[in-house]
Amino acid sequence: MFDRFMQSFGPFAAYFDDSATVFVAAVGVAIGLFSLSVLFLVGYASNPVRRRVRAEVNSSARAGARSSRRVENAIAPVRSFVLPTSAKEIGAIRKRLVSAGYRSEGAMAVYYAWKLGLSLLLGLGALFATTFFPQLSGLQMLMYSGGALFLGSLLPSYVLDKRVAERKRRIVNAFPDMLDMLVACSEAGLGLNAALQRVARELELSYPELAEEIELVNAEMLAGADRVQALRGLSARTDIPDISGFVSMLSQSLRFGTGIAETLRIYADDFRDRRMQKAEELAAKVGTKILFPLVLCMFPSFFLVAVGPAAIALVKAFSQN
Repeated sequence: MFDRFMQSFGPFAAYFDDSATVFVAAVGVAIGLFSLSVLFLVGYASNPVRRRVRAEVNSSARAGARSSRRVENAIAPVRSFVLPTSAKEIGAIRKRLVSAGYRSEGAMAVYYAWKLGLSLLLGLGALFATTFFPQLSGLQMLMYSGGALFLGSLLPSYVLDKRVAERKRRIVNAFPDMLDMLVACSEAGLGLNAALQRVARELELSYPELAEEIELVNAEMLAGADRVQALRGLSARTDIPDISGFVSMLSQSLRFGTGIAETLRIYADDFRDRRMQKAEELAAKVGTKILFPLVLCMFPSFFLVAVGPAAIALVKAFSQN
């Protein structure tokens, strides 16, 4: 095999001592070319320009709306039994869906369809699984099936809460950058609408959740809504204390006619102080939080390594006596 490799290299084979060196060099070249091709493909796929083009080309929002309509039509015969009738419950669920980023009209129908489908799937699955255990009584089979049914109804709510928390975390992480960019745009002479539009465009790739919320505020302003009401809508949708304070500050500035750039600068400085205080608070809690894993996990291993050999030697010494 090595000799064939040598012959394929032709005149270059004279520069190598043996055929094994040629084989190793060829393998190295192949691995290098493969690595370069992988890096090229990764860079090609992660190009922000191409991501933006794909985001513009792919009509994911329209596809999601169509799927929501299909689900809503599918559960139309049992709509009165599946969807809630209380206005308070409908408002609470809709608020959670909006906070998670689901704003379509059929989002609630899809949510309750998931609850119904998972409940039936897990309940029937548990009932089918209990048939393989003949020692279970009928009451026990019903209890297990009822527990699986209840678990299936809770899973969509749990996933929705995790989605809401994750989206809030991303918005909170993006808020300092948004605030700094908004201060820079305002001090450069842009108005509030133009500054928000520019910030939304700049944050589209790095922080799409916050950019989406700001674009919605701009759309409401362009549609003729009052700027204060549009900003309050941002606060209600996100349900984040930092953004609520930001909206209150901007609302007061617009109401009293003070300079927006100076107001944003003051709020940005205050926000940096509060962020630093929060970081110091988290750092102060590290000592207490690390105490429990240290006592439960590291100290037993340390004592086992330090005291274990001496204990074994003592046991052997006493056993010999």
